[in-house]
Amino acid sequence: MAKPKPLMTKSSGPDDGAVQSALRTLDAEASGVAALSAALKSDLGAPFAAASELIGNAKGRLIVTGLGKSGHIGRKIAATFASTGTPAFFVHAAEASHGDLGMITIDDVILALSWSGEQPEMRNLIAYAARFGIPLIAMTADKDSTLSKAADVQLTLPKAREACPHNLAPTTSSLMMLALGDALAIALLEGRGFTSTDFSVLHPGGKLGALLKYARDLMHGGDALPLKPLGTKMSDALVEMTSKGFGCVGIVDRHGHLVGIVTDGDLRRQMRPDLLTLSVDEVMTRTPKTISRDTLAGEVLELLNASKITTLIVTDAKKPVGIIHLHDLLRAGVA
Repeated sequence: MAKPKPLMTKSSGPDDGAVQSALRTLDAEASGVAALSAALKSDLGAPFAAASELIGNAKGRLIVTGLGKSGHIGRKIAATFASTGTPAFFVHAAEASHGDLGMITIDDVILALSWSGEQPEMRNLIAYAARFGIPLIAMTADKDSTLSKAADVQLTLPKAREACPHNLAPTTSSLMMLALGDALAIALLEGRGFTSTDFSVLHPGGKLGALLKYARDLMHGGDALPLKPLGTKMSDALVEMTSKGFGCVGIVDRHGHLVGIVTDGDLRRQMRPDLLTLSVDEVMTRTPKTISRDTLAGEVLELLNASKITTLIVTDAKKPVGIIHLHDLLRAGVA
């Protein structure tokens, strides 16, 4: 009985057909984003600024609408706006004609996505916006389309070839819409001074929520903080390090200011027969890296990684108030 042939006789390399197809797709989509960037520096700049101002000054919410692939992109754009401080939600253009128009008020602004600008399902929504004087922003590739002509602001996307070899499946066009929507959301975020604190209020869960916690939320304080004064014998400092379990001990002066730290690394570097009889002054690392209570957990992790250390002492006016270990970040889901 003949043995079955293996599914693959050699590993795929740069010449593999699927990889080459992927590279062509990425090149096509990158050219679309590049064209969008060039348009923003030219004719698209003024309407983009007008759209940003219109959304930013709205008393109500941003209503994003579309259908098909544009609808899927619209849902993501609405979610991005909502998560960055601009109240927004998505209304399906077809469902709008069957009662969902009631979700849109005269204080809202509509952002309608349609590459062609000619979907018949948009007509009732266009008429509704005109009837009640609701500002309409059109994101299309045709400035002469029905949607674009009816809009108060026209965000006309530059023409670009789809990544699909038949130039049919929405690929490059979808990415361009998404990119322009992201650009609008971030422009509004920056314009209103939306901070990481604001962001944390809207993202309390998941890894983003963990990254947006503060050092004060994760640190160990009080009796858990390993501290010894200047002049302490290393034998006593070692007991403190061992009992507190952080692999280090902070050294403070007579004013309670942090002036040094003794770590496991310091012990290895200073290993000698009389180590335990030395004072911490002779072994400690001076001016240790510290953080404030208001340092974001993501920044704490970045500093730990960049410095190749596992522990940071939290200080307030140079006085130690807490300590954070890499394991605390792991438990919180930051790392």
